[in-house]
Amino acid sequence: MELIRGIHNIRDRHQGCVLTIGNFDGVHLGHQQVLTRVVKKANELGAPPTVLLFEPQPREFFSVDQAPARLMRLRDKYIQLARLGVERLLVVNFNTKFAEMTPHDFIHNLLAEQLGVKFLVIGDNFRFGAKRQGDFCYLQQEATAAQFDVVSTHSFCVSEQRVSSTAIRYELKNGEQKSAEQMLGRPYSISGRISHGKKLGRTIGFPTANVPLKRIVSPVSGVYVVKVSGVKENQWLGGIANVGTRPTVDGVRQQLEVYIFDFTEDLYGRYVEVQLLHKLRDEKKFSALNKLKVQIELDDQTARAWLSDQDNVESIHPE
Repeated sequence: MELIRGIHNIRDRHQGCVLTIGNFDGVHLGHQQVLTRVVKKANELGAPPTVLLFEPQPREFFSVDQAPARLMRLRDKYIQLARLGVERLLVVNFNTKFAEMTPHDFIHNLLAEQLGVKFLVIGDNFRFGAKRQGDFCYLQQEATAAQFDVVSTHSFCVSEQRVSSTAIRYELKNGEQKSAEQMLGRPYSISGRISHGKKLGRTIGFPTANVPLKRIVSPVSGVYVVKVSGVKENQWLGGIANVGTRPTVDGVRQQLEVYIFDFTEDLYGRYVEVQLLHKLRDEKKFSALNKLKVQIELDDQTARAWLSDQDNVESIHPE
């Protein structure tokens, strides 16, 4: 998939596409419904299926302190979008100049003139332009003049609940991993490159792989049963993970610490994906490392039992 970073990098060869626009945070089942339609229409018209998204996300630009936690970073979005058949990803720098663009200029200058959009698919709550003045009715009206078609997709629901990034954040915050998984269409995961830490875990018998989160706010916190890929080829390895600041050792920066069961090899520099399958408990501060060790031993036993139960269920009811 081709990555176009910024409007200034749009070239003549990028003219003509079937487009959708949004944040695509999580690339959940609702997003996937939109993307499936984009790819299908692109195949019909012989044009590349394209996604336009924003960095930073608009709510992060207008109010960093009140912006919601991101479900995924840009790299993870790129991977998921590519898997779904998207051929081009245009990442627009959401800055003051772009935020002040009128709905008319957004449609006629960016979509029609620079991108040569042939067909546009949007979600049912899409707003655009300065102060979010543009809505679907205006877009439909101007698209006719700009000579491209536009359609709106209805919200996707699971168990009568509208699938949205906000709903997924709510479920994750409350430790409802299965509900989040049902809306995402896959287990919630965090990806990143393993870096050097304080190496305190190995002193109590639980060496951990440390993954900096590199985001303002994490949508999850606490101790989880996990599976990890990127360690052994084509294998998911079980373990436990802590997402948080590590208060027992006076940590400040949020990070993901993963203990992989019965694994002692050097993992520094590896890029891993960690699926958070089941929440065991909230993060807490212990008065001494030996008390933390006792708790981790309990977490270890509980996590192994939980994974064993899941494996037994899957063997009885294979997909």
